[in-house]
Amino acid sequence: MPETASRLQHHFANEEQQYDAATFGMWVFLVTEIMFFGGLLTAYVIYRATFPEVFATASHHLSVYLGTFNTVVLIGSSLTMAMAVHSARLGRRQALATYLILTMLLGSVFLGVKSYEYIHKWHEGLFPGNFFYNGPDAAHQRLFFSIYFALTGLHATHMIIGIGIMLVMLWMALKGRFDEHWYTPVEITGLYWHFVDLVWIFLFPLLYLIERHG
Repeated sequence: MPETASRLQHHFANEEQQYDAATFGMWVFLVTEIMFFGGLLTAYVIYRATFPEVFATASHHLSVYLGTFNTVVLIGSSLTMAMAVHSARLGRRQALATYLILTMLLGSVFLGVKSYEYIHKWHEGLFPGNFFYNGPDAAHQRLFFSIYFALTGLHATHMIIGIGIMLVMLWMALKGRFDEHWYTPVEITGLYWHFVDLVWIFLFPLLYLIERHG
């Protein structure tokens, strides 16, 4: 059986219908993810409006420099992911593999910096739990950091999953599974990765930048 024929699943009439179904499925999945993050973001906005001064004080414990660096890293990873999809469309297997590796490396750098931030917060006594420091407004600051760790931890989990998916895409690319006629899995992976990057674009100003002048 030809390779191109084997890519068409039996329950689809043609490859175009299969592509449309895969793309639509990913967009539906991303909508559910928006609702997932949306609940936490709504809680953050409500509590920040309720305790503005305490949340502003708590946000000063976050490093704007590290947050900015990670933002630049993720924007760079979006560029390399876009180039990976572009290379797949042109049937350039080696370029596709290279850009996937670069995207994974940039994602790993982001996770490394985030791990450093987590460790630093642990040593500062800012990790939510019974060992949270007992200072002024500690209860409300604990609320800020509970939401901070929930949002950034969930985001980091999505990044780890994305890197895992890209490892599979890299393996498939090196096996010659993609060409200019079929690269749907790479494009779907790109949609997922761009969504993860976009989430951080919202998290960075909300957690790191608002009221930094206060």
